[in-house]
Amino acid sequence: MPTLNLQHALLRYIQEINGAGHDAAGWSDWLPAIGCPVEGNDDEAVDVEVFPDRPDLLSHETIARAARSFLGSAVEDPSMEVSDSGVELVVDPSLAEVRPVILAAIVRGVDTGSTSAERDEFIQSLMDHQEKLHLTLGRKRRFSSIGVHDLSALAAPFRVVTVPASHSFVPLAMTEEMSIEQILGEHPKGMEYAHLMEELDSYPVILDSNDDILSFPPIINGDHTTVTEATSDFFIDVTGWDQRACEACLMLVCLSLAERGGSVESVHVTGHDGATTSTPRGDAREHRIPHRLIQKILGLDLGSDEIAAALTRMGGQLIESRTVTDGTNSVERWADCAVGEREHVVVMPRWRSDIMHPIDVVEDIAIGYGYDNMPEQLSALHMDAIPLKSSHLNRRARASLRALGIQETQSLTLSNERDQFKLLRWPHEGGMSVIANPITGDHTMLRQYILPSLLRLLAANRHHELPQRVYELGTVVRDSANATRVAWACAEVGGGFTAAKGIAQALLRDLGAEVGEVRFVALGAQDGPWIDGRGAGVMVSEEVVGQFGEVDPAVSHEFGLRSPIQAGEFDIDAMGRLIPDPVL
Repeated sequence: MPTLNLQHALLRYIQEINGAGHDAAGWSDWLPAIGCPVEGNDDEAVDVEVFPDRPDLLSHETIARAARSFLGSAVEDPSMEVSDSGVELVVDPSLAEVRPVILAAIVRGVDTGSTSAERDEFIQSLMDHQEKLHLTLGRKRRFSSIGVHDLSALAAPFRVVTVPASHSFVPLAMTEEMSIEQILGEHPKGMEYAHLMEELDSYPVILDSNDDILSFPPIINGDHTTVTEATSDFFIDVTGWDQRACEACLMLVCLSLAERGGSVESVHVTGHDGATTSTPRGDAREHRIPHRLIQKILGLDLGSDEIAAALTRMGGQLIESRTVTDGTNSVERWADCAVGEREHVVVMPRWRSDIMHPIDVVEDIAIGYGYDNMPEQLSALHMDAIPLKSSHLNRRARASLRALGIQETQSLTLSNERDQFKLLRWPHEGGMSVIANPITGDHTMLRQYILPSLLRLLAANRHHELPQRVYELGTVVRDSANATRVAWACAEVGGGFTAAKGIAQALLRDLGAEVGEVRFVALGAQDGPWIDGRGAGVMVSEEVVGQFGEVDPAVSHEFGLRSPIQAGEFDIDAMGRLIPDPVL
């Protein structure tokens, strides 16, 4: 979750908006109430953790706006004033398969500060806000990416087209032209986000009327549009694949600049499909909330005045409370408005992308009303928890292995093909779930076996004395579906195949397997990580449920182990299906 450092710029807003008596420490009282835990504060700054469901609090300006409403310093309009710029942006049809969502806006007359230090602080704050939106709403620029430009360096109207990899321009922070191919392979930002451009033959660029490149989204802007201390008029572009994320990003950047006195203007965007829209839209979104839903969720019978006050604190507005005349005739879902019942018509800001359902508005009502003001009462519905069948099975498996003196561990579900298949000589079991953009070569896929993780654990602890006996019961992923397996590995002298078979037999007995239903079969060479002749498969009702044996020293050495290892791995799901529950 992003952390926002609210420094001098925000403190200036605090003093101007709420009076000098509201210092940084005083803000720590209300920030947690709107979902922003305070990690620390002093006379100079407040460090705030912003939850992903409130991207509208990721800048100094937007969090100051939320403060005005919540602290009662002002009643904020849930809409944003947007005038028509008359500027056009035309999207080429080729963008349909490259980056289909294109939005834009203009903001003029932004107060960036009266001193050089304040203007530098503004630019840094703007960049931080942009990157936080990229990380959250933009999903690291995959869903949406933002470009902020100095409008005075541009000539309208604008076009969005695709160009080949050989096309060149001067990217941000560079002095010479680079081709798109060079940017993706050599420029720091290009290399960081090159995976977003994979399998493309042509690349998106935004041009002005002079054919100068403003931006190569979602990678980097052109150098000539760089925002400087002298910039007061801005052109903003947002491109991506997710309409909702792009719209929210555009609105939030515009809102933060509007908070600094800027005037927001819409741009006429002709999309790749030929349809023309004006972006951004400043009007608020309307929601219909059944009064029954508020009562059911909050356990309170709030009056219209109380609901209106709570929504005002959260930046929304109650339009009216009325009897439903155009709803359904029966209530099939909690959020349905049935004819004859009471409902509340509410508007919330369009930039609140987290509000997608009436239940989200009810949550805002609860926050605005104050959780501390709600009565303490027990649930009227009493239910006894009933353990799942799998919980019984897992509990008995754990109890069995613990009774054998084996310590439980828990490792990552992430692994790699070398550990999972090549080193342990086990085959792929169904389709692999591969990580598209792995951070490290050790974590490139979701594991199909647990034993490799245990061998890595023993290797990391090889400097400790023996014996070391560990097991894990956990999740593996095969064919994009979760499955449960259990594995153990014991680094000890004098164990060997006999000890491994004893553990396997004890586990089968404790799970309720009948002796007559269990059969051990010899494994051939290379049928697993076992020494030839010292590995066995286990069959229950003629179905394979696992393997055990003495680990081949050649395998152990690959994991950095020099001590003898006996181990095994079983399919818990298969055992639960094949072995009748002895308790039932």
